[in-house]
Amino acid sequence: MHVVPLPALADNYIWLLHDDSGQAIVVDPGEQAPVEAALSERALQLRAILLTHHHNDHIGAAAALRARHGAPVFAPRDERIAEVDRFVDDGDVITLEQPQARFEVIAVPGHTRSHVAYVGAGVLLCGDTLFSLGCGRLFEGTPAQMLASLERLAALPGDTLVCCGHEYAAANGRFARQVDPTNRDLAARCDQVAAARAQGRPSVPVPLASELACNPFLRIDSDALTDWGRRHGAGDDRTTRFAALRAAKDHFQG
Repeated sequence: MHVVPLPALADNYIWLLHDDSGQAIVVDPGEQAPVEAALSERALQLRAILLTHHHNDHIGAAAALRARHGAPVFAPRDERIAEVDRFVDDGDVITLEQPQARFEVIAVPGHTRSHVAYVGAGVLLCGDTLFSLGCGRLFEGTPAQMLASLERLAALPGDTLVCCGHEYAAANGRFARQVDPTNRDLAARCDQVAAARAQGRPSVPVPLASELACNPFLRIDSDALTDWGRRHGAGDDRTTRFAALRAAKDHFQG
């Protein structure tokens, strides 16, 4: 399976997955034009549309693509998402014949209450739950929910490719280095991101193992983050520490 990030809107990624016979899936199409261009350039047929959550920058073009290509839409059960062919819940499995693929659905509330991720074909399609070097804002969920969601994703195999919904790695890296300044893996990852962006290349996908070594929101129990939490009044409670870290990121101006 070929995995292609399609830049869209201001800083979104629509994920295109396709096989060698020209059968394709798109994930979180917030904009139609990049998808249509990629399908045309690669001579692909769109066979399925996967949605992770209801925000318009992730679903805005789903209905139009469904109408034009006849591709079924898979989405979490949420009244804010229209024209869905199959609602999916935690533990569901999506099996596609064209392209041949199997995705497990994982409920990951936090960014929104109904957010899901899809895992299969060696990739994690995580929308706005997990970003490279960061995580999503808590618009509808609680810190405890988001922490639990991230822990579920962190338990996946380390070679799983993280395919997130936005190009946030550079900004996330600047914050991460403030809270985890002695992390050499993080410093190397930030250099890697800077080089990719300078060349106009996406910073993702990235192996989950890299995120486990570098992402402060996945390193909440590390000595560095535990010390940071104590210095910022979070004590030794890990959920409180996570909440403080997310709040600090919300107000970070670096």
